[in-house]
Amino acid sequence: MRTQVAIAGAGPAGLLLSHLLRLRGIDSVVLESRDRAYVEKRQRAGMLEQGTVDVLRDSGVGERLDREGLTHHGLELRFDGAGHRIPLSELTGGRTVTVYAQTEIVKDLIAARLAAGGEIHFETEVLSVDPGAPTVTFRRDGRVETLECDVIAGCDGFHGVCRPAVPDTRVHEREYPFAWLGILADVPPSTDELIYAYSERGFALHSLRSPKISRLYLQVDPAEDIAAWPDERIWSELRARFATDDGWELRDGPILEKSITPMRSFVAEPMRHDRLFLAGDAAHIVPPTGAKGLNLAISDVVVLAEALGAWYDSGTTELLDAYSDTCLRRVWRAEHFSYWMTTLLHKDPRQDAFGHRLQLSHLEYVAASKAAATTLAENYVGAAPLL
Repeated sequence: MRTQVAIAGAGPAGLLLSHLLRLRGIDSVVLESRDRAYVEKRQRAGMLEQGTVDVLRDSGVGERLDREGLTHHGLELRFDGAGHRIPLSELTGGRTVTVYAQTEIVKDLIAARLAAGGEIHFETEVLSVDPGAPTVTFRRDGRVETLECDVIAGCDGFHGVCRPAVPDTRVHEREYPFAWLGILADVPPSTDELIYAYSERGFALHSLRSPKISRLYLQVDPAEDIAAWPDERIWSELRARFATDDGWELRDGPILEKSITPMRSFVAEPMRHDRLFLAGDAAHIVPPTGAKGLNLAISDVVVLAEALGAWYDSGTTELLDAYSDTCLRRVWRAEHFSYWMTTLLHKDPRQDAFGHRLQLSHLEYVAASKAAATTLAENYVGAAPLL
């Protein structure tokens, strides 16, 4: 097998990269270890920055996003029994965020690639990559084969084989003393905009997937057993953390899915070695509080597609040589914002009464100060352009 760009991983990063390359007349092959049904059902983030929406729309895969996505102009910080709205659009020159599940982005991209005759090989395990040759060795239908290429894009996630192929990687990481218990519930959302709640009981987030499906999260201990959280306990704890003095009520209903996800910050530098380029979770992880993970992955592959386009068009390597530094500037900004949001809104189990009062004071400042609220809003909607 031979192609111009070999892409390991059929998540949003790998699929969008393949789609963007096709628009530039560049061939690619996507290799994915899971089957198509699993990939299209894999639940992940669903909050899209303005820039991400623009990329999907401008590249021709935004029709269903425009029809079904839920555009938000603000969010709510809730603490001390009261809600405080942060007017995102008002503070950022009209920019917005959009709720559109990763599962739907993946479906849209797979459909677009297959309709254009693109090669996506599901149930194909990447065994190793050689950044110098460059080649990808993979197993499919019990046979080991090799894919020759000009460039390898490592979009195979945190546990993939691509990052270990980068020698002398500098790893920066932080583990947090809490995790998220997330649920998908068959109940209309109790809010029109996301609610980020801080209480002495811990953090809670009210998100949504559609006008009929709610997505909610609770801060729990990373060692917590999901079996210890029957549905009624989850709803009871959510009601306690979202409680306000004005009588606001949380709707509940059947829980369709539940899981516990530990939280970490992780960055691997550099994001390139020879002809291998890392993108998305293969290179960086953020805690989900700032809704940056998917958006960073999209940003990476937009930068990579532009750099590859310039290389194939004119032979210039300037953008390829700058790829890692270009991406990492945005990555570290997102890492800081995600860390800031996480520490602002979660209750550290080691925290004393002094720390609790400091946290409340910080939240009050963000809610009352236009300057502080603007900082939150600019980072949340993705004020910096993708390029």
